[in-house]
Amino acid sequence: MSAEARVADAEFPVLYEAVVCSPIAPMHGEPRIATQMISQQLAGHHVDVLDEEGDWLRARGADGYEGWMHKGFVAPAERAMHDGSHTLDGERVSLGCVARTAAGVSRALPLGALLSPGEVVESGEAIEAASVAVRFPRDPAAVARTALERFMGTSYLWGGVTPWGADCSGLVQSSFGLHGVQLPRDAWQQAERGRDAGGDVGELVAGDVLFFTDRDDRRITHVGIALGDRRMVHLALGRGGYAVELLSDRRDPYVQRLRERFVCARRLL
Repeated sequence: MSAEARVADAEFPVLYEAVVCSPIAPMHGEPRIATQMISQQLAGHHVDVLDEEGDWLRARGADGYEGWMHKGFVAPAERAMHDGSHTLDGERVSLGCVARTAAGVSRALPLGALLSPGEVVESGEAIEAASVAVRFPRDPAAVARTALERFMGTSYLWGGVTPWGADCSGLVQSSFGLHGVQLPRDAWQQAERGRDAGGDVGELVAGDVLFFTDRDDRRITHVGIALGDRRMVHLALGRGGYAVELLSDRRDPYVQRLRERFVCARRLL
């Protein structure tokens, strides 16, 4: 994903804090449903509300990314004014599950969503937030496995961040986020993190992040995660979504285009 970052400024101080109520809440570039979705927020996560326009809220997520969300997807948090103190203590994180609310309503929750108090898991899996760091350690090879296994079969969706549909930077952000590494939303922003991992794709290790461009000015437009052995997992429009590439396969025209567009690799852990 390569849209411009939505950065907060002094013109929009925080009005209040809201919590996402639906499994996925889309963020749009403008306060109209017909405009492009630029990102998503997940159930149970908090956003800062910066502005209101009719039934639309200009909101900022934990990654600093801003967009317009319809009021129907959120509710004011218990603390009306943002104090920066929200934590995940005592909450449960969906690893992909169906849960039944206290009102007896079943709903599917994507990877990374938070269950409401009293929800009962009917199928799939959810774990205590305190256990996430144990299940998903800050290890680059473990991040690569998460991307490889948790996003298998995911379709490409611009602005998406879950296995229900995601874009390239959404895969990277969500995979690293499960392992306790908060990354910015867009690929070009992610390329500014970490340290140089070298320019030889054959030397990259699992968990290194590869960046590509199809622009003349070399601005980053695509990203994937190295798996080692010259392989990379990514979500690509040209592949329709999830794909594992063998970057040494010179017989594959798509891989050849990728190699021509390769800019750099970064080591984030």
